[in-house]
Amino acid sequence: MAMDVVDFEIKGSEMQFVEVELDPGEAAVGEAGSMMFMDASIAMDTVFGDGSQNQAGGIFGKLLGAGKRLVTGESLFTTVYTNQGSGKARVAFAAPYPGKIIPMDLRQLGGSLICQKDAFLCAARGVSLGIFFQRKLGVGFFGGEGFIMQKLDGDGLAFVHAGGTVVRRELSAGQTLLIDTGCIVALTPSVNFEIQYVGKVKTALFGGEGLFLAKVTGPGTVWLQSLPFSRLASRVFAAAPQRGGSKEESGLFGGLAAGGLLGGVLGGGDDD
Repeated sequence: MAMDVVDFEIKGSEMQFVEVELDPGEAAVGEAGSMMFMDASIAMDTVFGDGSQNQAGGIFGKLLGAGKRLVTGESLFTTVYTNQGSGKARVAFAAPYPGKIIPMDLRQLGGSLICQKDAFLCAARGVSLGIFFQRKLGVGFFGGEGFIMQKLDGDGLAFVHAGGTVVRRELSAGQTLLIDTGCIVALTPSVNFEIQYVGKVKTALFGGEGLFLAKVTGPGTVWLQSLPFSRLASRVFAAAPQRGGSKEESGLFGGLAAGGLLGGVLGGGDDD
């Protein structure tokens, strides 16, 4: 099936969204819950699987496509937005957290792209979403975000979301880069990806970087993000009040009071 060729415009700086312009009959596929707004001539249709509609195996093919999405932690369903009008129409998809939206032209990237399992935002109809398993068990056990990744196939446009600032690095043959596993957004299939032990227990325990790093070796392209959502969420969770109190109550005094250490003093004890 031929890919739909769509025009697009990315708007915003830190909280971005992408507007996709569809000609009559063209369609875009969006992750569940990512749609921001759309023109009235666009019709929504929730489909089972990845929405590529290129499933020659009938119901078995649809089940296989949906199973792949379930393994990567995504919804069993995707939404297809089709322009049923006689003129151009637009649909917009918003990023789920602060960061950047990266347009990926799969035709220029050789037809395939490997990305983090939660990075996909939307794509032109015809782009197929699958899963990519790392060949080495070490990556699976210790790689965190790097074990089960999404694989995008096709020759159309796909849009990937990353946290913070995005850096694109072109690696020559044999060139190696060591990266925090959560900071990898996407890479081309030609890049070799494996997990490397930090080497020093003291560095791993007290350096705050964990026991393992991702080792990527060219040739190929790798995209990096400065603020993985997992890192942002852990900082927010650490700073949030743990027992439902206000921010002021979550400090040292609040902790002592909640622990009951000051209960006897503040309560005055037993009155005779």
